[in-house]
Amino acid sequence: MGALVAAPQEVPYRPNLRIAVIGLIFLALFATMVLRLWSLQVLGQKNATAAVHQNVVRVVAVPAPRGEILDRNDRILAGNRVQQQIVLSRYEATVDPGIIPKVAALVGETPAQIDQALSDSQYSVYQPVPILTGAPMATIQYLEEHKSEFPGVSVQQTTERDYPLGNGCGCVAAHVLGYVGPITAKELRDNPKAGYQPSSQVGQSGLEEAYEPYLRGVEGKDELLVNAQNQVVGTLRRTPPKQGDTLVTNIDANLQEAVEGYLRQVIMADRSTRDPTTGVYPAALDGAAVVEDVNTGAILAMASYPSYSLNDWVGGISTAAYDALTQGCQSSLGGCPLDNYAIDGLYTPGSTFKLATATAALADGLVSPSTTVDDTGLFKVPGCNTSLAGGAGAGCQFHDAEASGAGYVNVTKALAISDDYYFYDMGYLFYVDQKQYGPTPIQNVADEYGLDQVTGIDLPGEAQGRVDSQAERELLHKEAPAAFPNTSWYVGDNLEMAFGQGATVVTPIELANAYATFANGGTRYQPQIAAALVDPSTDKVVKRFTPRVVGHVSIPPAAYSAMLQGFEGAVEYGTAASTFQAFAGFSLSQFQIAGKTGTADTAISSITSGTDEPNAWFVGFGPEPNPQYVVAVVVSQAGYGAQAAAPAVMNIFNYLVTNPIGPVQLPSPKNPPTTTPAPSNPPAGASSAPKG
Repeated sequence: MGALVAAPQEVPYRPNLRIAVIGLIFLALFATMVLRLWSLQVLGQKNATAAVHQNVVRVVAVPAPRGEILDRNDRILAGNRVQQQIVLSRYEATVDPGIIPKVAALVGETPAQIDQALSDSQYSVYQPVPILTGAPMATIQYLEEHKSEFPGVSVQQTTERDYPLGNGCGCVAAHVLGYVGPITAKELRDNPKAGYQPSSQVGQSGLEEAYEPYLRGVEGKDELLVNAQNQVVGTLRRTPPKQGDTLVTNIDANLQEAVEGYLRQVIMADRSTRDPTTGVYPAALDGAAVVEDVNTGAILAMASYPSYSLNDWVGGISTAAYDALTQGCQSSLGGCPLDNYAIDGLYTPGSTFKLATATAALADGLVSPSTTVDDTGLFKVPGCNTSLAGGAGAGCQFHDAEASGAGYVNVTKALAISDDYYFYDMGYLFYVDQKQYGPTPIQNVADEYGLDQVTGIDLPGEAQGRVDSQAERELLHKEAPAAFPNTSWYVGDNLEMAFGQGATVVTPIELANAYATFANGGTRYQPQIAAALVDPSTDKVVKRFTPRVVGHVSIPPAAYSAMLQGFEGAVEYGTAASTFQAFAGFSLSQFQIAGKTGTADTAISSITSGTDEPNAWFVGFGPEPNPQYVVAVVVSQAGYGAQAAAPAVMNIFNYLVTNPIGPVQLPSPKNPPTTTPAPSNPPAGASSAPKG
């Protein structure tokens, strides 16, 4: 301490100590510097490298080609076409704005359109912006010869959807396949970890949407070197994209085209044929057809009318084309091309619903196969007054629509000739004996057949049918009081429900699946369009879709036999006999068909009033005794089922008779996918099938 406060001349001179202290200080500073350098260069090496890399490298996603969609015979329903695309560098357009009008003139657009493309935020700032896809070869050659006049303009290859069948019309199985479009902002927000980019194209409907995770493939990456001006100066590394999986479907392309053609054909005929009962020309606004394998649930064909061309969506649909497609979609009357009426069309089922009523009556013991009812043509509710029958909605008296005054009929004949009186009686008996059978015996069986629930088919947008009941009315009233003001349930309502009227509505896929369930003896399968997913690079099966049982209907053997005879009788001598004779090119002994007509009022009033044309149904299955196919056709506001829907079903069976559906073929090196249509035989009794 003395040395610290003493004067300099009083302190002894000790240079070695001072040098040692200074040395220690420098040593400590040097050690600190070494430690910091070690921390930066060793511990922080990865972060530093990444930061430098980020400053000079930009990663850009490279879209992957979508997986192909094939039919069961290895035919390409939706493929990919390589297109030449003219692109423009944003940097060059900024440095030299004069290039914009030159490019506009080259591709036949306005400078404003080019500016709009350059400002589109869906494209990365490090990628050239697409200006023209599908550029003509003459334009590409001109660019090659005048490169110096178009700085920043280049040609690159891209892929887009292609639909080779139907001569490239894009109209074969349009609703089943669905279309691809730009990803929406909502889809980006909802899938933050899926790797989508603002420029991604995703499935927006049909199979394209349902199997998007498999079809989209794996995007590639371009690691681009950029300078301080964000100008790309080179490519550091490129990871190629991986094409999406191939989706093999249960659809038979030739059958699909034939079904679409027959559906359109019958609708055109309905519109031009005066209804003999009402005296008017039916509107026949829309319709649908479904062909299903009754033993597996596989959907072999599915058609909806009106339809559209998938080509309209390739490269982005124009405003004019979209407006034209959606023009009729705001109407509640139907006729929207974008709707798949096979899965989202809700139609009153009419007499086709008698499948559920007959099953319930026979299975519950309400009637036996030999029970007869005397059809006088006019069913009067015993002891009825209007208020107890259901007010103005139902009434006390019910007329036959087709089999008026048929005399004594049992369940077999009632199904064959579509005798309403018999089913009025079933509805009445169930209503008055609720203590024994419960309040909803018919609805319970309809539920077992799946008529009040979605089938689970692998397509988005499926609607759910409903079977009329008091509980259902209360639910509808709660959701929309003005549209469904009536919540009561009277005997007349039970009668209407028993023959498929009232507020009951079903989709074609639900009804087809219900009849498939009956046809195979009571096993309800989930309808399935996809058969397998295959890796296109290895031809290995990624996933196989096997039949899935989702329910059972218990049908006593005697009941099944009586009903089957009725469905066979509908074709042999009943409501569809004349149609079968006119349109079938084969005999029942060769290929026996069973079926049921349906004529369903669209306004909860008598179909003979002339105020509205009924929905026309026909569902057929065969060949008996070991049925393989069920075919369901509906046409809205078209008239009687036998005349307005049955011809299409009969023609579809004409095709199936001569073109039985074989097993699904998976792609392989020896059997690669092809665009060549599979060979087919002329339908029975015809020289050729109509094209879809």
